[in-house]
Parts: sequence; structure tokens; C-alpha cells
Amino acid sequence: MNRSRHRALSAGITALTLTFGVTTLTEPAYSAEPSSNGNGANTEQSGGGDGTGIYAAARITYSGSVAKNGGSGNVTSADVNWTPPPCWYAPYLGAKDFKKKMSKDIESQMSAPGMGGHAGAALSELQRHYEDDYGWTDTPGYQDYNVEKDGEGMFWAAVENPDEPDILKRSSCNDLPFWVENGQAPPPQYEEAITPETLAALAYQHMQLPDTEVSLAPEATTKVNLPTWAWLDKAVFDEVQATAAINVPGLNLQSTTTAKPVSLKLEPGTKDAETYPASGECVINDNGSIGEPYAKGKADETPPCGIKYLRSSGEGTFKLQATITWDITWEGTGGAGGDLPDGTFGNEQAVTVQEIQAVNR
Repeated sequence: MNRSRHRALSAGITALTLTFGVTTLTEPAYSAEPSSNGNGANTEQSGGGDGTGIYAAARITYSGSVAKNGGSGNVTSADVNWTPPPCWYAPYLGAKDFKKKMSKDIESQMSAPGMGGHAGAALSELQRHYEDDYGWTDTPGYQDYNVEKDGEGMFWAAVENPDEPDILKRSSCNDLPFWVENGQAPPPQYEEAITPETLAALAYQHMQLPDTEVSLAPEATTKVNLPTWAWLDKAVFDEVQATAAINVPGLNLQSTTTAKPVSLKLEPGTKDAETYPASGECVINDNGSIGEPYAKGKADETPPCGIKYLRSSGEGTFKLQATITWDITWEGTGGAGGDLPDGTFGNEQAVTVQEIQAVNR
């Protein structure tokens, strides 16, 4: 029997048994809710057993620097084609705990009304797979749930990324739970098995970046055809890191994702405006700042980073969008590492633009 049959059995059981929480785990996939109190605090939520032997299918420890001043928010990938993994396989239960849970779930479902025919046969086949060594071409069966090997490995199972909006993608990891010896890699056919790069992507997904509120001169209210200087001090924003880790018997993985600010994009909120430079992209200076603060005597100079509005905002305001682009890299267990897509994060600022009033005598 080939693997496609194995997948069909797994998917069929999930569909037939709404409370069957092994093929797709119902426990939290990971804990990743960094603090956003603006104090640069770290959040650490450790995983591990919950008293029932369940390791929450890789509940991930998250810790990361957050906004040092003001609020914060999640980074957005500049690559619209890149998304964090929708699902993955990770350690779930030891042999004895897995047997206890599976036996209880199967017994409960077998005794439910209407479980004859195909549904009952599927559950019977699943029971044989874990109890009587009934396997398939590339998926060997297990004798008594591998309880003789308890402590020597763990059953791995699929974990859905709760932040993935597409339910089909979330449930695409639909193989039955499988055994992995401590210290060994999962079989190669499980391409979605959790890796340091998976953790790096999850850290990226939950990375908190500081609000992008630029300093302006004139501040808040400016004049038509008057250059408005814009800048960000290095003290306002800096490198941000987020770490995701999984630590369960037989598996210890960790990845740190680092975001470094590289440029500021200004969008005036109206087509009737000019930006400095013309692209609206202000690059980071050697000292880590962006732009240049306005100082007395520079009124006739062109700002290295700024805006000139060509018409009044009337009784309203223009919504200046200031967005920082972050260069994002990661390093993980075993020397793994590399680049992730640039990230962006920004916010709007209200700018009032008034006509210059001329006095005729």
C-alpha cells in the first residue's frame, strides 16, 4: 500500500471524528505573544509537559526585544510570495502516553453511533497500524504502540499554524503520527518536519517592531511649497531579535531571527507632493540614523529626507505613511542560517498643510 493510501486514511479519519485530536493536534502549537508594553521587555513562555505527557506538539519558546519607545507591531514580509509554514511535524507524545490517548480516542469513536461501514473499517485499520504492526510501503506499523521503546523516542504528529488563514494549507500535513528515535532525524518523506529554519520563520512571523513615527520640522503643521524635514534618531529604533526554540526529549532546536533597519520610505498621502530624495526612500546613515534633524539656518537647504507639499490639506490632514524596511537574517542550531525576505513595518501620521498667507499693504 503506498503513501497516498496512508494520507487518505489519515484525512478520512480526521473528517469522520471531529474530536480526534491526534492527526491534527488541538493543543496550542506554540506560545508566541511577545510583550508590547514599550519597555523593551522580553517574553519567555517555555514549553514542555502539561501534566499529561503531551508536549503540545512543539510549543515554542518565544523571546524577543520589542519596541523600546512607544508601541509596536508585527513585521510584514516585503515578498508577497513568502509566507510562514502553514503546518509542520513535531514531537507529540512518548510511547506510553501516545498509546493511552490513541486507545481512548479510538475506543470512543468505535462506540459512537453510525461508525459501521467505511468509517468503522478505517478506525479498525488505524488500530491495527499501531497495535498489530500493520504497515504500508514506506510506513511501517507498530507493535503495541512501541511501548517497549518508551523513553527512546517520541511519536511525531502534524501541527497547524493557527495564523494561517487557508484551512487547506493548514491541514496539508495530514500523515498519521509516526515514531522517531531520540537523536534521529524524521524519515525523509516528512519534508515538513520541524527544522531550525521553520523556527526562524515562526519567530519572523511574531517579531515585534517599534512604531515608525518620524520627527518632522515643521512639526505636524507645515506650509505649501515649504520643505518639511524628516528624520529618525538611532535611539528611536535599533536591531530587533526574536528567538524560537523547541526543547523536548530527544530534540533541541533553536533559531534567532534578527531584523536590522536599512531604509525609510515616505509616502506623503497625496499626489500633490514631492519627496526628498525623489524616490521617497531615505537610506540609513553610517551612524544608524535616517535623515537629518532640522537646525536653525537650514531653511533654504534641501533636506536629505523629507517632503514638500504642493497644495493645502484644507480643513483636513494628509496621512503621511512612514515605513521602515528591515533586513532579516537568522541563525539556528548546528550552524544553520541564512536570509529571510526583507520585512516592513510602518504607520500613518497626520500632517496639516496650510497656504502661506501674504499680507498686502
